[in-house]
Amino acid sequence: MLIFSFSSSTGLVGTARSEDQRKYMGSESCKECHSAEYDSFKQFNKKAHSFKSLTVLKKGLSAGELEKCYECHTTGYGQEGGFRSELETPNLKNAGCEVCHGPGSLHAETGDPKDIKGKLNAKDCEVCHNSERINAFKYKPLVYGGAH
Repeated sequence: MLIFSFSSSTGLVGTARSEDQRKYMGSESCKECHSAEYDSFKQFNKKAHSFKSLTVLKKGLSAGELEKCYECHTTGYGQEGGFRSELETPNLKNAGCEVCHGPGSLHAETGDPKDIKGKLNAKDCEVCHNSERINAFKYKPLVYGGAH
């Protein structure tokens, strides 16, 4: 997918951009346009505060175990532009909107719903909430009942 910017007086003013250049921005960047969903997510969804559980549990975990936890408890860990540390990327320290919907920079820039994953299904949730974790953490799908 390529995105071009046009100006009525000068023609093409931007450069081509591909989907591969999407960046993680953090859930705060979603708030302006999606305030109701953002507010509901922050209030009712446990993953909006998922880093807190890691601060409690990290005392008993090895560095490798803690890094494995980051895969689901932070945004974009292990991916280009994703969570690196609480100091370097504090806006990505919780599992935010972009964990499920994908990096949001292109969507935020264009406003085009096609530039982000909108409709989610159970398969999207199963990336983190697989049968092993369901048993361990008593996961209950909230896609239609409080995720946002």
